[in-house]
Amino acid sequence: MKVRTKIWINDEHNQVVFGAGRERMLETIQRLGSMNKAARELKMSYRALWGRIKSTEERLGKKILFTCPGGGEKGGSALTPEGVDLLQAYKRLRKNVMRLADQEFERVFGGTGDET
Repeated sequence: MKVRTKIWINDEHNQVVFGAGRERMLETIQRLGSMNKAARELKMSYRALWGRIKSTEERLGKKILFTCPGGGEKGGSALTPEGVDLLQAYKRLRKNVMRLADQEFERVFGGTGDET
């Protein structure tokens, strides 16, 4: 058996600010340098990807993505320093929560099987 958990961050109105889906979006945009290419790779519409990015920016009150329209060599997208920080912080949080969940799972379910 293995414990599984999902980690996401909500704002004070219980609306999603960041989670695994947005993590994948930012990583893909960072790797490809394009929201359009990222949307295609993630099998989602550009509009859906852009909407999630914009809602995260609005809820945080800061830009997480630089965009330069135009396509080709002139256009593209890149994470702002705040976007990079958010992505790294979320990854640290997820890693730490998973480590703690694994430890607690082992404490509760591991060992001799006598624990209840």
